[in-house]
Amino acid sequence: MQDVSTLVAQAREGRPRAVARLISLVEGASPQLREVMAALAPLAGNAYVVGLTGSPGVGKSTSTSALVTAYRKQGKRVGVLAVDPSSPFSGGALLGDRVRMSEHASDPGVYIRSMATRGHLGGLAWAAPQAIRVLDAAGCDVILVETVGVGQSEVEIASQADTSVVLLAPGMGDGIQAAKAGILEIGDVYVVNKADRDGADATARELNHMLGLGESRGPGDWRPPIVKTVAARQEGVDEVVEALEKHRAWMEERGVLAERRRARAAHEVETIAVTALRRRIGDLHGDRRLGALAERIVAGQLDPYRAADELVEGLTGN
Repeated sequence: MQDVSTLVAQAREGRPRAVARLISLVEGASPQLREVMAALAPLAGNAYVVGLTGSPGVGKSTSTSALVTAYRKQGKRVGVLAVDPSSPFSGGALLGDRVRMSEHASDPGVYIRSMATRGHLGGLAWAAPQAIRVLDAAGCDVILVETVGVGQSEVEIASQADTSVVLLAPGMGDGIQAAKAGILEIGDVYVVNKADRDGADATARELNHMLGLGESRGPGDWRPPIVKTVAARQEGVDEVVEALEKHRAWMEERGVLAERRRARAAHEVETIAVTALRRRIGDLHGDRRLGALAERIVAGQLDPYRAADELVEGLTGN
């Protein structure tokens, strides 16, 4: 057993090993997780969380690295959660985005962690919300969450980030992808990366047209900007940061940021509660209560919905 208070104190001092241990406790669903979250709760809530999503090959990792560089120039501490597909053998992350962000490896103001989805749909690891809290409490000013490039299920990033950035690239069928994946509904800022390629202007125009078609915004509502970048050369990245800061200011002015964070907390509580309930139900296999309910259903004495109600009432004591 590790001393949680010591780990938290060391993480607050910016010690990467302590941050790594805390996130490992989160990922492993450690018995100490409740103690960890209780210790972190009063320390978190200050970081700006930016989610980056998009189809495979649009340059998410390169763009994330470029944003890290831009924020470090401003003197901000940056945390990166790069959520990778899981290995079917070890359950670990396959892509290893830290390799592609190696230029920041020696910077004490940057913490980069690859996390495996472990089969979780939606492009995010189930432990991501609590890992974000660890980085927040550890003093990161900005947390960049880069999600798995899995297409339509990536919309989950919108529920975990303050601002969602959707990346596209010319020549990759992203116009069709935009229409199919629902990204027109989740993007706060759109980035057309690899803008030095043919078709970048056409991609931006098509995206702008599609955003206009789906327009249902009133006066004063946020209009997602479209920024063209060549992240590999750091071109246009400052404009992305400027767009992010404008969106943050707009959210703060209208109370949207606080509302998004409340919704995020509510979703996290719901997920934890459902997971706990599912675990307790799973423990009932072979239990005589479940068997008795099944017998009554087969005998036509009870319908499955009422049986489920009785089971939940028995588990929750209501």
